[in-house]
Amino acid sequence: MSAAYPEGAGYPEGAAAARAGTTPLAVRWPDEARPEVSPVYGRTEIEIAAPPDVVWRHLVRAEAWPEWFADCGSVRIEAGPRPDLAVGTRFRWTVMRVPVVTTVEECEPPLRLAWSGSGLGARAYHGWILAPTATGTRVITEETQRGVGPSLLRWLLRPLLAYSQRRWLADLARVSTALFR
Repeated sequence: MSAAYPEGAGYPEGAAAARAGTTPLAVRWPDEARPEVSPVYGRTEIEIAAPPDVVWRHLVRAEAWPEWFADCGSVRIEAGPRPDLAVGTRFRWTVMRVPVVTTVEECEPPLRLAWSGSGLGARAYHGWILAPTATGTRVITEETQRGVGPSLLRWLLRPLLAYSQRRWLADLARVSTALFR
């Protein structure tokens, strides 16, 4: 399930609470990065047949992302905790060939991870939520993008973000369930 909402379009039912960060399955948005004030927003979710700690292990080992996430190039941790991402970790990486500098803002193992980043005239905020289910883990990822680039190119960036989120979740599901096949 994926969504990238055009300006002025309604959000899905129940999303108001999620946008405000008032539900357990909601990203805790900084004021400047809320979906309703960002020209580009995407939300995608998937059910993965693996426990949250297994999924989490793949998410927080950023330097290993290029081994399993098709849209990710190099990742280099520059400062802060490593090898697992934690609050304050700063890393450089490429996603869909775009160079990005990212800092982890929130980390609550194995349930919540969020970072802010910038690259090519854009600022972004990306959150992950993992929720245990009877059959594994529900993974929700949401991102907002702001700046000149996203404002001018929202017509292009919204579908690209939705595409990248779907690929990232599919790749995360594949690598997380490999041990359970």
